[in-house]
Amino acid sequence: MAELVLKDGSKKQFADGISLAEAVKQLSNSLAKKVVVAKVNGEVTDLREAIVDGSTVDFLTFDAQEGKDTVRHTASHIMAQAIQHLYKGVKFAIGPSIENGFYYDMDTDHRFTQDDFAAIEAEMAKIVKENIPLTKELVSRDDAIQMFKEAGQDYKVELIQDLPADVQISLYRQGDFVDLCAGPHVASTGHVKAFKLMTVAGAYWRGDEHNKMLQRIYGTAFEKKSDLDAYIHMMEEAEKRDHRKLGKQLDLFSFHEEGPGFPFFHPKGMLLRKALLKFWYELHDEADYDEISTPTILNRQLWEQSGHWDHYRDNMYFTTIDNEPYAIKPMNCPGGILVYKSNVHSYRDFPMRMAELGLVHRHELHGALHGLFRVRCFTQDDAHIFMLPSQMKKEITGVINLFDKAYKVFGLEYHVELSTRPDDSMGSDEIWDLATNTLREVVEERGIPYVVNEGDGAFYGPKLDFHVKDSIGRTWQCGTIQLDMLMPERFDMTYVGEDGQKHRPVMVHRTCFGSVERFLGILIENYAGAFPVWLAPVQIKLLPISEKHLAFAKELRLKLKKQGIRVEVDESNEKIGYKIRKAQMEKVPYMGVIGDKEMESNTISIRDRSKGDLGAKTLDEVIAHIKDLTATRKG
Repeated sequence: MAELVLKDGSKKQFADGISLAEAVKQLSNSLAKKVVVAKVNGEVTDLREAIVDGSTVDFLTFDAQEGKDTVRHTASHIMAQAIQHLYKGVKFAIGPSIENGFYYDMDTDHRFTQDDFAAIEAEMAKIVKENIPLTKELVSRDDAIQMFKEAGQDYKVELIQDLPADVQISLYRQGDFVDLCAGPHVASTGHVKAFKLMTVAGAYWRGDEHNKMLQRIYGTAFEKKSDLDAYIHMMEEAEKRDHRKLGKQLDLFSFHEEGPGFPFFHPKGMLLRKALLKFWYELHDEADYDEISTPTILNRQLWEQSGHWDHYRDNMYFTTIDNEPYAIKPMNCPGGILVYKSNVHSYRDFPMRMAELGLVHRHELHGALHGLFRVRCFTQDDAHIFMLPSQMKKEITGVINLFDKAYKVFGLEYHVELSTRPDDSMGSDEIWDLATNTLREVVEERGIPYVVNEGDGAFYGPKLDFHVKDSIGRTWQCGTIQLDMLMPERFDMTYVGEDGQKHRPVMVHRTCFGSVERFLGILIENYAGAFPVWLAPVQIKLLPISEKHLAFAKELRLKLKKQGIRVEVDESNEKIGYKIRKAQMEKVPYMGVIGDKEMESNTISIRDRSKGDLGAKTLDEVIAHIKDLTATRKG
């Protein structure tokens, strides 16, 4: 008999050698119908694999990300099989699952377009309906090479040739389609209930621009059609909200060939940015942070000392000054450390909270650039907190409280991930264990649900990542809290303790928005460009009905501007209906129509972008209303 330890800690006995699929059936037939993959001793494992005595096993359904990945990986094989049926001579490269779906890279003379998707999906539906079993086979490396050579699958041959000579090659077969694959997969094609092909794009073989450009078809799959429909609706909404389109439509920012990946903010974009940063400053003043500013370019020796030269060099830009190598900063922390080291500190100085809106530069591949979401320079809303070891929990709790307050203003819900030690980390096991357990204890004591993201910490310490959910259900990684006991050691940071001796402080790196530019992109999409009054670049737009009303509108504009209201006047000769429609397209919260009646009564006819006509208001009423919404940030 073999014993398995289940997720709840209970232990169950099973006959030696049975598969994980058979084991879950013995536990519960209803559970077995839902389970698609298992996690054995922390490793995702195909249900076809035999149980191993003493293993800890968690049986996963589609609700788990690993379950989604398994179903979608199988969907990629189904798509490839359908394409094999419809288009002769296709050479298949790789077809993995990805975060929200799957793709397959192919080499073929046929140029795929979305017009081909209906036929491919119809053939996929036939394969699903046939409920073809997927079987796993292990063959020798030489046999696998021969098999794929005979099939004309050059890319598979190349992949196999990169593997060691003595390794057994894992294949998955479904009917007339066989693929080089480590799995895992569901039991049969019938388990892929709902799927859709999304887009087609180009992709270099193995991501190398010197290799051949292949065709990549993206798709997604869900357990239920209703979930697929909801996802498609979300994607359609996302398309409407694309911050790159809205950024151009609302005249917020632009990108230019002279600086790929470097955003140019226009006047309205700067007004939006200033409104966001005003909120940022208020948050940090309330939380007792001091602001600093550090240089953009610092010498190589500093980056070697910080560890970035060894661990982050591929993402950095370099220059030479006075024949000495320098780097443009990709992060603000080494500069903050130098500010700390510029003075001698006592234990009485702690905690020290240093905030910095620092412009950083990181080298991103051209193909990875994506509007404000992936740029080559951005403003990191950074802060570094230096503290006594006894202050760690209190300070981390304070940072979480600040994040919570910030995200609630935007109506953004969030979840937390604890990212643990990566493979390229620095430091001892003891330091990492202490730092990781401290972060874990803080979120648990505060009652915040979290998931563990194994191996995704920074090279100098574990971190808490805050993923916010926008108005259409997408999640974005924004805030992060990194607990660091290694940089203080590398930089020989000290303070004088109560005992008169030198000690090491603890350091926290944290960002709330993450990147000001990226967070603005998130807000643009979250609000679909219709920003709340306090954040809107233009809070009210004055619309004179004719030329004779223009001078009065300009007078009102000056009075509003003196009161801190962000206001514009439409000076065009267009009819009032056109001006209203134009302001609606610009998503201005309020429009002020000005004609003879308004001039006589010294009022403004106010229109709300969503509620329509609100009637005539005095200038003082308009100012008070907009000021109140701006101060409270409730509209």
